[in-house]
Amino acid sequence: MTARIVFEAAGPLTTVQDRGRTGVMRFGVPHSGPVDRLAFAAAMALTGTPDGWAFELSHGGCLIACHEGEIGFALCGGGFLADVDGDEARPCRQDTLRPGQRLRIRAGSGNWTYLAFAGEHAASRWLGSRATHASSGLGGGAVTSGTAFDFAAPRPLAPRTFAPPPSADPSHRLAVVLGPQDRHFPAEAIACLAEAPFTASARFDRMGRVLDGALLKPSSIAMPSEPALRGCLQADGDGRLTVLLADHQTTSGYPKIATLIGADVDRLAQQPAGQSVRFDVIGTDQALRRARAAAAANTAWLRELTQPGQLDERLWSSNLVDGVIDANHGGDPS
Repeated sequence: MTARIVFEAAGPLTTVQDRGRTGVMRFGVPHSGPVDRLAFAAAMALTGTPDGWAFELSHGGCLIACHEGEIGFALCGGGFLADVDGDEARPCRQDTLRPGQRLRIRAGSGNWTYLAFAGEHAASRWLGSRATHASSGLGGGAVTSGTAFDFAAPRPLAPRTFAPPPSADPSHRLAVVLGPQDRHFPAEAIACLAEAPFTASARFDRMGRVLDGALLKPSSIAMPSEPALRGCLQADGDGRLTVLLADHQTTSGYPKIATLIGADVDRLAQQPAGQSVRFDVIGTDQALRRARAAAAANTAWLRELTQPGQLDERLWSSNLVDGVIDANHGGDPS
């Protein structure tokens, strides 16, 4: 059994993304993968494809027609809204798309969302990953109007909505650790980072997001290129900050005054344009504690998403092989 979907319309930033490619940054190749990693993980969990991929969408949204078969889908991230044949549009939704039906996805309060289907499709790989590097198009690739996807072994999903991720809270304070090149900034610039408000601008893509507000001008930009990391707050020659995201360059000649902790990188990427944010400058020990707390909260939320419901959902979400092994060894897998 197969299912075929066709994108009748696709926004300009629609791409195929998996978890990203590892071990290649030393060759100048970005990690890529999802901009909002938690929303992506939720889409994977809901469709039962932990090693799979999803469509990453931005403000343009999409319109998808089901031409053959029936297949479950899950949408998570950014408060984007999904409706099937014009029914009530809802965020954080899973359902099943049937032949002749159309799935419409419209932008929400954030900037990125993830649409995954409960089936198997061998998207193109580059250097072992289906993650699309947007500027080159390598990987699973950009999705344009008229593109069709055939899925093997499609599975339906029961209609439901679910709670947003724990990172979708009203706090607009984000944690940063100074460095790796704070030595290139005067003391007043570092003080301003912790005291001044910044605004998430409408200038963003998969490489980074520009912040409006105070200019944190470096003492000099006459520095050799150094490694760049996701979450770095990079200042240009005028002192304007850009936070580096999934497709960021692997080296940069502009200094990075601070680095966002992992959970807050994705939160900043999802902030609506015009949203004011402030930075809490913390030490590495506190950053580690926050990272562990965020990981625990995220794990609990993902587990809650996949709590068993109907029998078929329990079968798809349970690792039956591990269950048999545990039973045969009295609970001890050794």
